[in-house]
Amino acid sequence: MSRSDYYDLNVHVLPDGSSSVNQMLSVANHLGYSGIGITNHIDKEPPSDGSHEGIELVQGVEIEVRNSSKLHGFVGKFRKKVDVLVVHGGSESINRSAVENPNVDVLTNLPTGRDNGFNHVLAKSAHDNEVAIAFNLDAIINQRGGRRVHALGHFRKNLQLARKYNVPTILTSNAMSCYDMRAPREMIALAGLFGMEEDEANAALSTIPEGIIKRNRRNTSTPQGVRIIQYNSQELCQ
Repeated sequence: MSRSDYYDLNVHVLPDGSSSVNQMLSVANHLGYSGIGITNHIDKEPPSDGSHEGIELVQGVEIEVRNSSKLHGFVGKFRKKVDVLVVHGGSESINRSAVENPNVDVLTNLPTGRDNGFNHVLAKSAHDNEVAIAFNLDAIINQRGGRRVHALGHFRKNLQLARKYNVPTILTSNAMSCYDMRAPREMIALAGLFGMEEDEANAALSTIPEGIIKRNRRNTSTPQGVRIIQYNSQELCQ
C-alpha cells in the first residue's frame, strides 16, 4: 500500500457529533484520507446513508460504560455488526477488561489526569490480544496549559509502554465535527510532540488501521461496514 492510504478510525457524526456523514466524508477526502471510521457511541447510532466517491466509510462503534462487568456484553452485541470496535477508556478495571478481550480492536480516550489506568500489565495484554492503543490528538489540540502538558506526559508514557510490548498504536482525531479533522501530515507532526517517530506515526495512520479493517471484514464480495459510494456535491464542510 502507498504511504497516502490514511485512515482516521475515531470520528463522530450526528447525533453524537455536530456534522453529518456527508460532511465528514467530504472533508476527509479533501484532507487526503482513504477512509474514516464512524465510531459513534452505542446510544447515538448514526444514519446509515452517506456517500463520497473513492473514500471508504468504515462502520464502527465506541462503547463507553461505567461498569466493567457490562463491557463484554456490549462487545458481544456489536462485534459482528461493525468493522471497528472501540472501547472508551476509563478506570483501570475498564481498561483491563478492554485489553483482555480479543474482540476489542481499539482502546481509546485513556484519561490524561494523574492516573490514566494504563500500565505494564495492561500493555502486555494489549499485545497478546492485538488491541490497539489510540492516541487521540484532540487532547493536544483542544487543551491548554497544564492539561496539555499532562496529556503529552501520558502520551509519552503510553508510547514507551507500546514500544516495549510491541502494542499496535493508531492516531485519531476523535473528531466531533468536520472542523475538528486534521490532515494526515498535521497528525504526524503533532505525534512528534510526544516522541513518536515519523515512520511510527505514518504506520499509526495507515498500515495499522488498515490491518484492523481487513481483519474484521467478512468474506463477502462487498465487505459489510465498508461502502465505496458516489458523491455528487462539491461542497466541503458547510
